[in-house]
This record gives sequence, C-alpha cells and structure tokens, in this order.
Amino acid sequence: MSMAEPIRVLNVLGTTNLGGAESRVMELYRALDRDRVQFDFMVHTDKEGQYSGEIRRLGGRIYSVPRFKGINLLAYKRAWKKFFEEHGDFAAVHGHMTSTAAIYLPIAKKAGIPLTIAHARSAGVDRGIKGLMTRVIRRPLKYRADYCFTCSAEAAEAVYGRKWIEKGCVWTIPNAIDTERFGFNPAVRAEVRESLGIADKFVIGHIGRFGFMKNHQYLTAVFAELCKMRDDAVLVLIGKGELEESVRTQVNGLGLADKVLFLGSRLDVERYYQAFDYFVFPSTFEGLPGSVAEAQASGLRCLVSDKVTREVALTELVTYKSIAEPAVNWAAEIMRNARKALEREDMRAAIVEKNFDVRHQAAEMEAFYVSGGNPPGNVTR
Repeated sequence: MSMAEPIRVLNVLGTTNLGGAESRVMELYRALDRDRVQFDFMVHTDKEGQYSGEIRRLGGRIYSVPRFKGINLLAYKRAWKKFFEEHGDFAAVHGHMTSTAAIYLPIAKKAGIPLTIAHARSAGVDRGIKGLMTRVIRRPLKYRADYCFTCSAEAAEAVYGRKWIEKGCVWTIPNAIDTERFGFNPAVRAEVRESLGIADKFVIGHIGRFGFMKNHQYLTAVFAELCKMRDDAVLVLIGKGELEESVRTQVNGLGLADKVLFLGSRLDVERYYQAFDYFVFPSTFEGLPGSVAEAQASGLRCLVSDKVTREVALTELVTYKSIAEPAVNWAAEIMRNARKALEREDMRAAIVEKNFDVRHQAAEMEAFYVSGGNPPGNVTR
C-alpha cells in the first residue's frame, strides 16, 4: 500500500536569492516533514537564485511570473490565472510578497485553492513611487486573504492596520531560525578570522542587502568614528544590492578601503557570525530581522536601530539606539561594551526558550497546513 502524497504549499517570493524572507522560508522548508508537506515556489524572475538548487534537491518546484510594474497589471493577472489553470494541486498559497498579494491571492482563491495566506514581513516600503504604489495596491489585502500573518507588531500595523489587529484578525509567527547552526564555536571563529586576515582585529559585522532599508551609509559613518577610537577596527559586510557601489565609494572617500571587507552573499553565514566581535544593525525599518536573532544565538552583542522592533531582543545582548543621533554616539556605545563583547557565550537555549527555533515552528506549521487552517499553536493574535 503506497503512502499518500504530501500536500503542496506554494510560497510566493520575489526571488530565490539570499534574503530575509527567503532565508526564513528555507529554514522552515528544511525542517518540515516533507512526507507530509512539500513546498513549491513562485518567484518574479526567470533567473536562478542561490537557493534554487537546494529547493529542487528537497523536492520543490520553482515557477515564475513576470515582475509586476504597475503598467502590466492585466498581463500580471493573466499570468496568474493561466498558472492556476495549469497547476491547481496546491493545498495553500502562502504570500510572503505582500506588495502584490492583494492581486494574486484572490485569483488563487477563485481557482479553487483552499487556503490563502498573506504574510507581512516588513514594516516599511521603498522610497518614492514604488513605495507609494505598494501602499495603494496592498490596502485591500486584509480582506483578500484567509489568514493574515505577520512577523512583528510593527509589520502587522504597517500592512494590515491597527484596527485589523485589534479585531484579532492577525497572527504573529516568530521569524524562527535553525539555532543549531549558530552556536558559538571558537574553532570556527579562529579559522574564519585567519582566512580573512583579521585574526588580531576588533571586527564589526553586518549581514544584509545593500538597500535603503539596511542603512549602510550610516553604518559606514559609525565605523569611521570607531576607527578614530581604535586602530584595530575592521568592518565585514555580507550581502549584495543596488547600493553596494555607493557604499564602496563612501568607504574609499573616507580612506577606509583597507579596513572594510565586502564579502558578497554567503550561504554559510553562520561561520561569519563566529568571526565577528560586534553586530551593528542601523536599519531605517524592518519586519523582524532574522540576522539579529542569528547574531544573538551566536553570542554576539548587537547594537540595533530604534526603528527595529523590540520583539527581536530575545536576549540581553541587544541594545537599541536612535539613528537620529550622530554616528559618533554609536561608536562610543560600541567602545563602552567592547570588552564585554569578547566574552562570548552559546545563547541557543535562550532562543529556543522564546519559541524562535525552527524545529518547533515546523511542527506547528505542518499542522496548520495539513488541517487546512487551524491556527498554529505558537502564534499570538
């Protein structure tokens, strides 16, 4: 007697490249019992991403629709309608890309998909016309999804509005991480620092896409001030993005080219957290940054923008500071805690205790998908 096929859930994202939402979905995907629940992916590009190969190895399928540009609204809708006419075997569509979810989720529902989910993962939008368009298009989203998920209170209010939260119509899903990957490992720390030529340096680390949200320009200014306070400071930047070249220009203009390492995108980020001494994260907005949770699991002291939700402070390692303050104030804060920052501990147990471990979340989400919509037990409303 053959086993039943797993149900399939379509996750809608921009790409399968390294990114906050993508990494969280992949952490969950790896931890799922894939005999019960299998993930597929819809992306808005025809290019391969860093996760594409792994997705296929895990049994996932990757599809694509054209990128939404506003003027192609009708073509965008047609692409989704055609897709669901050809692929109607999904138990759920989980929309992590909320900018256009108000468009594609109703199409999925009309095509007979039993369960539609909108998942708010950011508390802000891009600047200019693109951001304005996002706000307008997603305004009716809360009425067009069976479930409204979020990663933080700030993201929930930004996407669904305070009244929808007060009605109890929003479920908060922790941005869970694989804590086993991020425990402090002195041997890995020594190996990575040696390979980068920074064994005897005080290393400031940052992991994030080079875009407006992550505020690399301010981070660079903070680092420039820190360099005036200690000669052994080094900044390690992991990520790619459209603002990388402007940050490189800023670094060169400050005469810091020999002190800043641009490492690009890395799949093995857990190794680099080991090499850092301090994690600095001056974002202009966030949902709930998994990188700050990962840094804490690695025992790193974190200096974080006051624009970032307090929900990510899972341990006492996180300090918040305003990005309206002069950069020198951030540098001074780092210096005040520099000695303590070197006293690393394995903080994985603390992360697990806060229900931020992906294994616990995988069991809850499996039950949610398989039941066809019973809310996960580890979420809040």
